[in-house]
Amino acid sequence: MISRDVPIQTIHLFPILDQLLIELLKSLSPDDWNKPTVAKHWTVKDIAAHLLHGNVRTISSKQSFTGDTPPVINSYRDLVNFLNEQNAIWVKAMKQVSPDLLIELLETTGPQFTGELAELDPFGVAKYAVAWAGEEQSANWFHMAREYTEKWHHQQQIRDAVNRPGIMHRELFYPCIATFMYALPHTYHFVQAPDNTLIEVIIESEAGGTWHLQKGADKWGFVNENNKSADSKVIIKPDIAWKLFTKAITPEIGIQNSVLEGNHEFGEKVFDTIAVMA
Repeated sequence: MISRDVPIQTIHLFPILDQLLIELLKSLSPDDWNKPTVAKHWTVKDIAAHLLHGNVRTISSKQSFTGDTPPVINSYRDLVNFLNEQNAIWVKAMKQVSPDLLIELLETTGPQFTGELAELDPFGVAKYAVAWAGEEQSANWFHMAREYTEKWHHQQQIRDAVNRPGIMHRELFYPCIATFMYALPHTYHFVQAPDNTLIEVIIESEAGGTWHLQKGADKWGFVNENNKSADSKVIIKPDIAWKLFTKAITPEIGIQNSVLEGNHEFGEKVFDTIAVMA
């Protein structure tokens, strides 16, 4: 059952996303598995392997097993480096696994992964905070939403690489982009501006939405739309937005393919937003 009090509903979407992934992977040709993706050095098969890693890691963690003891983490960069190393080790090992077996393992672990998340109290404290949003402690609903964005954007990377229709419709895209937006206040944390400076961010199409970020007395935060005109308005296409926030394209490319109105200096900061561990 979905709790209507949860800010972003995602738990009911995991089975849908997983089923679409399995159907996609089963339709790929041998050549498709080796195609490059926007995820830098990873192929389609590497991304599928990474998605399996996410399932296995969550299931194992619930069983009180986390593998090697991580090194001392003193900074965000230390954490990113550690995660990148773990991801690279897994992807390299999975090169010995056939696509058919990879699909079978994803089919097996997907429902168990979702089941583990479904057992969590949405407002309990998550085991792992959403660090890209600047949080040191996160609620489980946000952890779930973060995991949803991982599954969504990696599947979209595969679809992008093999030129298949994306998962850009409202039901699946909006929860992902709405979660990404939680990185905006952290992005603006050190931006100096007069109190009440208002930035309007619009992700185009019926699948997108509008967010208002305002400078308060001591921090930036989201506000409901009010009568104040935005000091800066940023309009981004959906396909640019997900690639931008997952570091698949540079801020410069994002700006070139978007519309900025009003104060460009404030608006351009949106394009520094990263909603993945990178």
